[in-house]
Amino acid sequence: MQCVCVLLGTEGKQMFSFKLGGLVGSRALAALSAAALTGAALGSSAALAQPTKVGTISFIGEVTFPTATFFDNTQVGGLSGITYDAERNVYYTVSDDRSSINPARFYTVAIDLAANTLAGVQFTGVTTLLDGAGQPFAASSIDPEGIAFTGRTVYISSEGEVSSTRIVDPFVNRFALNGEQNRELPVPLKFLPYPATVPTTVGIRNNLALESLTLTPNKAFLYSATENALVQDGPQASLSEGSPSRILRFNTLSGRPTAEYLYPVEPIPNAPVPPEAFATNGLVDLLALDDEGTLLALERAFSEGVGNTVKLYEISTAGATDIRDIGSLSAIDIARVKPVQKRLLLDLAVLGIVLDNLEGLTLGPTLGDGRRALILVSDNNFSETQFTQFLGFAVDLVPGR
Repeated sequence: MQCVCVLLGTEGKQMFSFKLGGLVGSRALAALSAAALTGAALGSSAALAQPTKVGTISFIGEVTFPTATFFDNTQVGGLSGITYDAERNVYYTVSDDRSSINPARFYTVAIDLAANTLAGVQFTGVTTLLDGAGQPFAASSIDPEGIAFTGRTVYISSEGEVSSTRIVDPFVNRFALNGEQNRELPVPLKFLPYPATVPTTVGIRNNLALESLTLTPNKAFLYSATENALVQDGPQASLSEGSPSRILRFNTLSGRPTAEYLYPVEPIPNAPVPPEAFATNGLVDLLALDDEGTLLALERAFSEGVGNTVKLYEISTAGATDIRDIGSLSAIDIARVKPVQKRLLLDLAVLGIVLDNLEGLTLGPTLGDGRRALILVSDNNFSETQFTQFLGFAVDLVPGR
């Protein structure tokens, strides 16, 4: 077993890395801290209100659950997003079950970060999501992917569906902690599949839609993003080229979309085996670090016969072109559009462990040594060949710009 610490230079390049050995139990890793402190203090969002960037990242542990793990008569799996409730010191993680195995839901999770390690994960509650009529969502009417905690409620993004059997629009809606839906945000028309035929000529692509969701520390802005390009914006990611995704920003007071930004998804890093097999890469989650447009971006690639490649980026919308009035990126000179600034923080391949389909991330509490916990979670697709994976990191957040 091993731990990895990455020190980032001023230009965001990896200057050096080192590994420390340490055995602490099945699929859990030792902390990097030389003087481990017990306990964890709650994090303060006020410290993140000013421009913030990531200094160092340390891997502090892994906990996994096999597929077919059950909690409160539901199958745990499909965990596609996670968010932190500092007041209660718990996490909410949403399942992307389309009400096909159990009703659409999110789980409440307790995470033990004693001695600055990811020491344990326990499911403590499950909440059924209710539609506008107060009923559990019907099968295939929702595809929950992202979740963001407001302090009293949660926003949840649904990816929608564009298939030969149905077209379901994506949404970003707000729910009380008892699962009752109490707000619907207007998704811009360019994101909606139209006409209602397959294939559509505009809008989201199936399984490549509003996967991510995050709130700024001051709760003023909510960000989501497409996993790959809208149909009218360009191709999906391939081995030879990336994909022009859109980041969508809402004002939470008005509920209205206020900006869109170009996010360049990287090309698929590995050819599948055999060559004609399935492969993809996409932007699967965002995490706002401050109120000034600095976010973490998680890209997850999968190539059949190879496995998952997961990379963590720091991005900034400062100076990026607002593209909300551009209906089609493929219809303009995209070179004139300034995308978000982007720097690679960590390729998770350096951890030396098997990576599952990691799709969610959130900041947790301040650890005993002053760093912030960063938690990642995986969507096991309810597959017997996969597992639910929680990864823990300690991040040093420093003043930005």
